[in-house]
This record gives sequence, structure tokens and C-alpha cells, in this order.
Amino acid sequence: MGLPRAPDRLPDDMALAIGHAVAAFGFLEEALKRAIFSLTRKGLGKDADDDALQAWLHRMEDVADDTLGTLINSFVASAKGAQDIGQLSKDLQKLRVLRNLLCHASWRPGATQGMWHPTFINTRGERHPDDMAASDVDAVREDTLLAARRVVSIMRATGIEGQWAGMSDVEI
Repeated sequence: MGLPRAPDRLPDDMALAIGHAVAAFGFLEEALKRAIFSLTRKGLGKDADDDALQAWLHRMEDVADDTLGTLINSFVASAKGAQDIGQLSKDLQKLRVLRNLLCHASWRPGATQGMWHPTFINTRGERHPDDMAASDVDAVREDTLLAARRVVSIMRATGIEGQWAGMSDVEI
């Protein structure tokens, strides 16, 4: 099938579901950044010298621009020993793939009424095989928020609330 002149307009429920899922991924990224901040700061200890502190601060500046995949890897490395980190790591990797799908797909009507097919080829040349409904995208959002809550729980266990980008007053 050739490329249409313009995309089909998604029905409001599908567009709304995608928008809410993308917003949940943004929240997950913020949670990961704050958790990396807290976990790595705790790892420095109270007696960190100026060089170690400056190197850490420089790394935190870099974290601000990291992709979701890099954030996940940094978080998992920083959270070694945390309860259920192995399962959380697997869940986050699955969510990374779904995030790229939802954020970058071109949507076409699916084979069944109310279903939509995300046209997207990932970096491994793989296509998403299934049509999706708004309820499928809503489930991705819920899984994303559940993972974000687990990340925040690990962050809070450090005793260091993850101040990020001057937003220390934001409750997560």
C-alpha cells in the first residue's frame, strides 16, 4: 500500500489514548531522572571530595538530555540490589519499545472496525504486528504509570528526594 497524501484522522478516543500514553512516558522519564539523581548522589556518600562532586554534577547535566533507553540503563545500573530490579528492568525495556511505537508510528485503519495499525519499523527492522484499539493504548499508559511508581519507590528508599531541574517542590 502506498503512502496516502495525508494521514487518516484518528477518532477522538484513540487520539486521546495516545496523548495520555505519551504524557505517561514523559512522567516515567522524569521519574527515572530523579531516581538516577537520588541513587547516584547517595552513592557518592557524605564525604565526597570536590572533584567527585563536580564529576557527578556534570553527569547529572548529561542525564537531562538522555534518551529513554539510556535513562533505563543508567537507572538499572544505579539501582543494583533494589528489590525486583530485574523484573522492573525487563518491564522498562518493553515500555521503551512501546514508547517508540506510540511516539513515532504513522497510524492506518486496522483490519477490524475501531482498530488502528501503527506503521513503524524499529532500529532492528521489526514491525509491530498487531492492530491496536484505544483500550490497548490505555493499557500501555497504565503499565507505564505502574513502572514509574516503582521507580519512584526505589528513589524514595534512598532518603534523598530527587530534585530535578529546579523542581524540588513537585510531588511525585
